[in-house]
Amino acid sequence: MFLSYSPAVWLLLAAVLVQLYFALYYFRAFAMRQPDPETAAAAADLPVSVLVCARNEHANLERLLPLLLSQDYPAELLEIILIDDRSTDGSGALAAQFPGVRLVTVRSTPAGLAPKKYALTLGIKTARHERLLFTDADCIPATNQWVRYMQRGFANGAGLVLGYSAYAPEPGVLNKLVRFETLLTGAQYLSFAWRGRPYMGVGRNLGYTRAVFHSTKGFASHIRTLSGDDDLLVQDAVAIGARAAVVDQPGAHTLSEAAPTWGAWWRQKRRHLSAGKQYRLADRVRLGAFMGANLLYYFLVVGLLFFPANWVPLATVCLLRTVLLGAVYQQLNRRLEGQLPAAALPLLDAIYFVTYLALGISLFLNRSLRWK
Repeated sequence: MFLSYSPAVWLLLAAVLVQLYFALYYFRAFAMRQPDPETAAAAADLPVSVLVCARNEHANLERLLPLLLSQDYPAELLEIILIDDRSTDGSGALAAQFPGVRLVTVRSTPAGLAPKKYALTLGIKTARHERLLFTDADCIPATNQWVRYMQRGFANGAGLVLGYSAYAPEPGVLNKLVRFETLLTGAQYLSFAWRGRPYMGVGRNLGYTRAVFHSTKGFASHIRTLSGDDDLLVQDAVAIGARAAVVDQPGAHTLSEAAPTWGAWWRQKRRHLSAGKQYRLADRVRLGAFMGANLLYYFLVVGLLFFPANWVPLATVCLLRTVLLGAVYQQLNRRLEGQLPAAALPLLDAIYFVTYLALGISLFLNRSLRWK
């Protein structure tokens, strides 16, 4: 009986097995792991510089800067640097209103260089401390312990610290999709790094040492690429042997407001995905296997619906995937405080992979990108 099934059914089952490998070996194991024991080295408060690069972010900076200054961290060990990247809305002037915030002003960007990477380079050059933390102007730390948790990630020789940045819940399908995509992306880069295969971080919540930045020659290998100030820097750092630490406690998260429109989200995701072609081959293969298995699954499901003889095995495989992956995604949802309704996860999964395919096609047909 089983041998009479269409080869497409067996291919569907193989795609699901690949997905379950990632779900169980990486995602579930990461979601269920116990907190790392705190060592004396990790518990110590050491000097750290927090850098925020902003262009025309006056309103967001009015919210962010007080929260950074109110971090529960010794003031003499904490340096906050605002990098004003050619703003025209008075963003840089805010630094004068907040004693303790140092201002770095970028008046122009050399032709051909990625503006944010150039601005960050200038900010890093002025930083006084070895340990550097980064967030964006449209983010806020989830708690007043953010600096403490993130800088502890540098203990035991780590040169990279990978944090998680979530989006605030709002009504609507787009917001839920953005938060699901963020949850799934976070599950990938955090769990892969935990398994010893770091490949990216997010600039909204990232740390690295000055030594790592200098060892990679900064952003030199991709200074003309618009995106990648976070993930491509991590790629270069891992290539020279830098060790990455994962900090995923809720108190170490940062929060942002999701893109308000489908168009804004689309442009943002195109920019983010464009850096992937510069990843190491092993990372591209690993990520390609995960994304490809999911895309193949949905392609085969749609195709098999037109053949009634395959409906029973199709329903069986789909039910197996929905139950098992849904359970794992809900564990990740709780671990990373995604606040997504469990019943919506299967639908969001389907919408996400359809839009991911559309984004890939869009990038293939039109590679033009723009910054703020």
